Amino acid sequence: MRNSHGALPVTRLPSLNALRCFEAAARSGSFSRAAEELNVTQSAVSHQVRQLEEWFGVSLFDRLGRQTMPTAKAQDLARSLAEAFDIMAAACRRLQQSESAPALTIAALPSFATIWLIPRLSQFFEDHRDVSVKVVYAFAGQKLDFDEIDIGVLWGAGEWEGCRSTRLLPGSTVPICNPIYLEKEGPFDLPQAILGKPLLHDTDRLDWQNWMRHAGLRHAGPSPGPIFQDFNLLRAAALASQGIALCPRSLIADDLASGRLVQLFDIAIKQDYAYCIVEPGNGRRSEALETFKDWLLATAKAK
Repeated sequence: MRNSHGALPVTRLPSLNALRCFEAAARSGSFSRAAEELNVTQSAVSHQVRQLEEWFGVSLFDRLGRQTMPTAKAQDLARSLAEAFDIMAAACRRLQQSESAPALTIAALPSFATIWLIPRLSQFFEDHRDVSVKVVYAFAGQKLDFDEIDIGVLWGAGEWEGCRSTRLLPGSTVPICNPIYLEKEGPFDLPQAILGKPLLHDTDRLDWQNWMRHAGLRHAGPSPGPIFQDFNLLRAAALASQGIALCPRSLIADDLASGRLVQLFDIAIKQDYAYCIVEPGNGRRSEALETFKDWLLATAKAK
């Protein structure tokens, strides 16, 4: 029944603090862990749970020595409270975001973010002052969490489960080195000229083995040069004249244009790979997201 103002009456509820302490204790199976999570003392959690038990008039935990296990009815209450707290948190985030400028969180591979994206972002900020951007790292092999981010840029063949992807930069990968290194160790007129020279490896030695097969060096194996776990480290080693590296030509286009690095041969591998824009497959869109995606594609096309 509605009251005189036309609103439904408010159901009397126990203390929200007591409910939060109870839910954390039931979920974690420990009053001490609940206290750590909520940044309060264990005695405070115990006090709040006792108040809640008095409010309901029932015991919520079976106390077996030092162990406290939620009863069957308490477990059902804890599940419902967890869902309710998630709903409240989501509503608060929506309101917070609605009161601020349109914000985008972009997850990008460290190499792409450092070498390509960040040097170009100033132009996006200049053209779209109403869009706030946050850039975070995405890591190879780690699934994107679209509850935390809006869009990602990953390296691959374009297939990510539950996502749609758009090719951004081609992945054609070629041998490069620093011009000082070329002058000192070259010339490298034919692919076999690099045999015995220091080769720089990204993650493992498989790419160089693949490149040598494409170059017709079927019985040659890459020299045991250093392996770099991150492409940024590989590029830094090449810039420091430490050897010859295999790099996606599109990612180091600025280095090639400026002469910081030089391409040795046109023989390329990984032409079916690319840096791809990755979005959730559930059709979630926003004007800010579309603006940023269009800017990425236009910038990549302009090179």
